[in-house]
Amino acid sequence: MITRRQFVQASMGAAALGLLGQTQAQPVEQPKFLYGFPPGSSGDIVARRIAERIAGTPYARNQAIVENKAGAGGRIALEALRQATPDGATLCLSPFSATSVYPHIYTRLGYDPVNDFLPVSIAALMFHGLAVGPLVPASVKSVKDYLAWAKAHPKDANYGSPAAGSTPHFIGALLGLNNGVDLKHVPYRGSVPGVTDVVGGQIASMVTPSGDFIAHHRAGKLRVLATSGSRRSPFLPDVPTFAEQGFPELTVEEWFGFYAPARTPAAVVAAANAAINQALKDQSVIDALGIVGLIAQGSTPQEMAASQKQEFERWGPLVKKIGFTAES
Repeated sequence: MITRRQFVQASMGAAALGLLGQTQAQPVEQPKFLYGFPPGSSGDIVARRIAERIAGTPYARNQAIVENKAGAGGRIALEALRQATPDGATLCLSPFSATSVYPHIYTRLGYDPVNDFLPVSIAALMFHGLAVGPLVPASVKSVKDYLAWAKAHPKDANYGSPAAGSTPHFIGALLGLNNGVDLKHVPYRGSVPGVTDVVGGQIASMVTPSGDFIAHHRAGKLRVLATSGSRRSPFLPDVPTFAEQGFPELTVEEWFGFYAPARTPAAVVAAANAAINQALKDQSVIDALGIVGLIAQGSTPQEMAASQKQEFERWGPLVKKIGFTAES
């Protein structure tokens, strides 16, 4: 398992590499974007909308091909990226959990999140949400109400997440641990089946990307009690954040970001970064991401590397507090 010192040292080295290299790069004929989750998922939409907008840029002559290498929480795609030729022809879109949280969970990842990859650009932000369904009385309107209800009804006090070891899993775990409430975790394979069970009253609640709740919340089929951003979600403006309700430690803004293989020339990384950030300013891309509750947001490679390092340092002690490992 990578240590904090190794992570920090390697992050500094990776950022330094971003300042070196050629000043110009030849456009890639047709890039490939790897994505570690199924087609139709929120991150897949990010990859596809950006892939459509990078043609004719200094980075790419044609639009990119998106290849879904789903499985193992996104790790399979990153393992494939590690083995790709470092020429800019292959990038991978990944949530930060795969590079900042997984190192604290898996003793053997199959990739080194710092030394095997170069950050290219953040692409989108997502806020997670806590929602309850018909199993929870309509009188429960806030996080504090939910905790009080869960404490009084331990048999039904559970929450789903899209996967064991995911950021939503840990948000729910911390909510229970920090408030002395035994919230039982119910892991699912993705958000959809869990949300379906909340709406159907099979489980009490779920923590997952808030975009997956929007349609059901508006239809009155479930109630989103809180979102995890530092500000309210623009897609759920009526829902207060965890911080607004007295739980600032649950402020989490997870991002999807593009990575290149290590040793990709700095000029190629710069060209890819410029193309991605240009695509993220396209109103059609902004609107497409908004439909699934994502906020289009780019970055420099250095900003992405700094955020990855910050999240790695934040989640280490939290994962230890929760006591979760891949063998749990």
